[in-house]
Amino acid sequence: MNTANGATLAQLEKQLRRRRIASGDLDGIQDELANIPLHDVIRVVERQPSKRGAVLIRLLPPERASAVFEVLDPVHQAEIVEELASDDVAGLFSSLGAEDRVRMLDNLPPKIAERFLGDLDEDARADTNLILGYEKGSVGREMSPQVAVVEPGELVRDVVEKLRADADDLETIYTIPVVADERTLCGAVSLRDLFIAQPDAQVGDIMREIPSLRDTDGAEDAARRLLSSGLLAFPVVDHGNRVVGIFTHDEAADIVEHADSEDSARQGGSESLKQPYLSTPVLKLVRSRIVWLLVLALSAILTVQVLDIFEGTLAEVTVLSLFIPLLTGTGGNTGNQAATTVTRALALNDVSKGDILKVMWRELRVGATLGAVLGVLGLGIAWAVFGQDIGVVIGATLFCVCTISAMVGGMMPIVAKTVGADPAVFSNPFISTFCDATGLVIYFLIAKSVLGL
Repeated sequence: MNTANGATLAQLEKQLRRRRIASGDLDGIQDELANIPLHDVIRVVERQPSKRGAVLIRLLPPERASAVFEVLDPVHQAEIVEELASDDVAGLFSSLGAEDRVRMLDNLPPKIAERFLGDLDEDARADTNLILGYEKGSVGREMSPQVAVVEPGELVRDVVEKLRADADDLETIYTIPVVADERTLCGAVSLRDLFIAQPDAQVGDIMREIPSLRDTDGAEDAARRLLSSGLLAFPVVDHGNRVVGIFTHDEAADIVEHADSEDSARQGGSESLKQPYLSTPVLKLVRSRIVWLLVLALSAILTVQVLDIFEGTLAEVTVLSLFIPLLTGTGGNTGNQAATTVTRALALNDVSKGDILKVMWRELRVGATLGAVLGVLGLGIAWAVFGQDIGVVIGATLFCVCTISAMVGGMMPIVAKTVGADPAVFSNPFISTFCDATGLVIYFLIAKSVLGL
């Protein structure tokens, strides 16, 4: 963005902060929206609460409004829709693809969603209902039913003409499934294949095999598979290998981005916002964090209970209390490192649920090596300052805590996936609490043994 556009954008946002919209001075804002690039308009709308965003959408020409609305997050779309009048919504809603409509409908109250569905034309309503019929989280829920299909006997020139005529109504023209009777998938051709082939060649002569997805497959796994393949789209088939839709690179990228954002949020002890931060209401920010804080506060009672049990040991050797933050922090960090690494490996299919013993053995060795290094350092420093016995306690505890924390941290994401839970939920917050409690138990048991308490 150049300096002039940056200044215009900053000026517009400043006017919005001053509630110029509330004062009814809309003409000036409309003029400024018309004079800035589309990507800047998108940025402005993304950063506004739903009421202001709805006003800005209404001030844009229909084509620009549709382009802006289409790229917003589904949750933000739903909030803006609830603020718009019915006439404004009809055009925006119908301009979305079927899969995008479904995502928005999932975030709307049922009565409003039903009304919007009723306003669609027959074809659009049929496509939308088709997607709604699939289970959430499946490929069928994320695919586009607007897919071009061709038959092996068609000529290249005829296919090109057909694509040219229907391009505006199709999700993609870069990957075209080739089907036999009853839309049974038998291959695919790309736009490049058609471009370099002779016009009178048959599609069957230039088609190639292509991976496909079942409509019941998990969307996240399918998305990662597509992105790692280097292809632009996968055909989606039903149980009879009949083509029912197309799953594109853009959809896959959005799914993976959403999944990674959700994992990052949960590893930090909160829920994903599912919309831009500045457009998220304060109460929604509170709700995304409060449950996790309550869970962690309750689980931290374990640590308090451990300290209460060993209160007598602390009273006899008060210097032990100085090392509690070091030991609990080291254990939590070691476990979190292992959990984050394994969670990522699970997402990339580098490890599977059957690899749990391999992961445990691997993390046991990693944790023992880390513990040995930190233990020797802890032994030397504590010995020099507090004496030999305290040095032995600290060194031995660091070794044991790192070893156990790494093994548990690597194991928990796989256990979560095995029982059908989100690996990120079982990761950092819970591992930190677990390692705090077990680390303290190990610490005081070693101290009692070495110091003869």
